[in-house]
Amino acid sequence: MKKIVLTPNPYRDRNFKYVTLADKLLREAGLETRICLAFDVDRSFELPDNVVLTELNHELRDADLLVCFGGDGTILHASKAATKAGIPVLGVNIGTMGFMAELESSELKELRRLADDDFSVEPRMMLHVRAEHEGRVILEEDALNDAVITKGAVARVVQMSVQGDGVDMMSFSGDGLIVCTPTGSTAYSMSAGGPLVEPAAQNIVLTPICAHDMQTRAIVTSADREITVQLARTGRKNAFLSVDGGKAVRLSSGDRITIRRSEHVTRLLRLTGRSFFEIIQNKFR
Repeated sequence: MKKIVLTPNPYRDRNFKYVTLADKLLREAGLETRICLAFDVDRSFELPDNVVLTELNHELRDADLLVCFGGDGTILHASKAATKAGIPVLGVNIGTMGFMAELESSELKELRRLADDDFSVEPRMMLHVRAEHEGRVILEEDALNDAVITKGAVARVVQMSVQGDGVDMMSFSGDGLIVCTPTGSTAYSMSAGGPLVEPAAQNIVLTPICAHDMQTRAIVTSADREITVQLARTGRKNAFLSVDGGKAVRLSSGDRITIRRSEHVTRLLRLTGRSFFEIIQNKFR
């Protein structure tokens, strides 16, 4: 490992405190570093004199690793660019929960182990999400966490039917549906009553949101299933689709969403050897 790109969230890493400390540790260990922003910001922060920002996509072309400083949302965003570039991601938590982060901000000294290749890489499955309106594709994107279909106005529900490989799985009215990976099982799905799934597993989890009946429950399927969600042709345009918490796309009655395992895999770098169950216990203690 030679070149490491560091991507801080300036709204969480105030004054670039943690990224500059990490930069110093890695350079002292003989590694080349670059500091880039993972997303556009309003530049309401002050850039320290010792921080030079460069362009992320340019630096990723010959990088060996991306280290992200922030919460799960920041890591999710940065991991898309890293996965596209074919390099692994290491998250440093400066948020609240930080399930995807390997290190806490108090553990930056562990980064020195990167110089000795003292780490492992854990593959995480992704989902490919495709939404169509009257045969026209209105969204096509990969998700590391989830695809979420939600209702629009507060007082209404969304009606949908769900199939797996063309076989009926559930039909219901409610606040929406979460389709997630094992990585995403600790996010919105968990809050909606879905199961916790070990991140290294290969499954697709379907979690209804406040289904208005007594039978509809969360379902865990094989990762090889193709999930199709069809919005009812009755009712108003009151549903939205969001992938990994990104910008929501408005859905209309009759729209179809197809979700399957993606050809791409996000690779998360592991340093500490902590198990998923240990992380769960620590986060909710």
